[in-house]
Amino acid sequence: MGLPLQLNEWVGQQLGRAGVVLAPLSGDAGFRRYCRVENSSPPVMAVYAPRATENSELYLAVSGLLAGGGVRVPQVLATDLDQGFLLVEDCGDQLLLPALNSSSADGLYGQALDMLLQMQMINVPEGVIAYDDAQRLWDEMALFPSWFVQNLLGLPFGRNEQTLLDNFFDWLVASALEQPQALVHRDYHARNLMLHAHSDAPNELVTIDFQDALIGPITYDLVSLLRDCYIRWQPERVTKWALAYREKLVKKGKPAGNNEQQFLQWFDLIGLQRHIKVLGIFARLWLRDGKAGYLNDLPLVLHYTMEIAARYPQAADFVEWMQVRVLPACQRQQWWKEIKQ
Repeated sequence: MGLPLQLNEWVGQQLGRAGVVLAPLSGDAGFRRYCRVENSSPPVMAVYAPRATENSELYLAVSGLLAGGGVRVPQVLATDLDQGFLLVEDCGDQLLLPALNSSSADGLYGQALDMLLQMQMINVPEGVIAYDDAQRLWDEMALFPSWFVQNLLGLPFGRNEQTLLDNFFDWLVASALEQPQALVHRDYHARNLMLHAHSDAPNELVTIDFQDALIGPITYDLVSLLRDCYIRWQPERVTKWALAYREKLVKKGKPAGNNEQQFLQWFDLIGLQRHIKVLGIFARLWLRDGKAGYLNDLPLVLHYTMEIAARYPQAADFVEWMQVRVLPACQRQQWWKEIKQ
């Protein structure tokens, strides 16, 4: 999708100068297009978010909520929602993901968890953001049998398989709805966190791509960050970080389960819900949208799914079906690779 010619003119009007040069950046999983405005001071970016596919009103509402609650987001400088144009602060190119390594992880994740806590302390006015209800959670997981199992792997999917997944999904949804609710980014991971390139503060974190925020389960963003689809940490380290975050919630007086075991089960099961959804989304991004890069991330998401499901006897039928039917078909795909324990 190209950029409308009017975008250059509009950006020039906002900056008060002619001859603006826009340098397009690589796209994400959505349909927004980002351009760096060359030779701008302070640095700014132009965004084209077509109304047909992008809800910029919701983006602005969530941006305002987050900024008002002390969460660092790119500042919005100008908008023309009819044309789908935004002018925003340019925070640079440094995503959190490549900055993470065994030595830096504790410090950087500590910052990310502090930001998450700040987000979850925000009181959201009624009616501003939707709730993550049972139907939404179900619809997300339904992408897995349709796009991943049937369309990507080409496997038949009959009534018995549907009944098995119905029971498994019901269990996951019940766990999600049992959790305390908070403002949830819904895609809080190391590719949607940036280290601000132009900040006076060292390693200042900025969160992006938050326009799908909802009121939802309190561990959703936590597992999105710590069982990230693009980077893996040892399970013991993940548990340590998760329980450290629970302690932060408790100190702030936020509900965090009756004990650590309950919190970790919530964490595990909403992670299963998310990763099952992601398997369907990544398959759809390739099959429908031609975005092949996400295929390379499927093995890690499958690894998380099997690793966590195997911990729970309620998931035994799902695990057996995956081992007998689904994983052998995955192993025949060009994108398949083993994830070392």
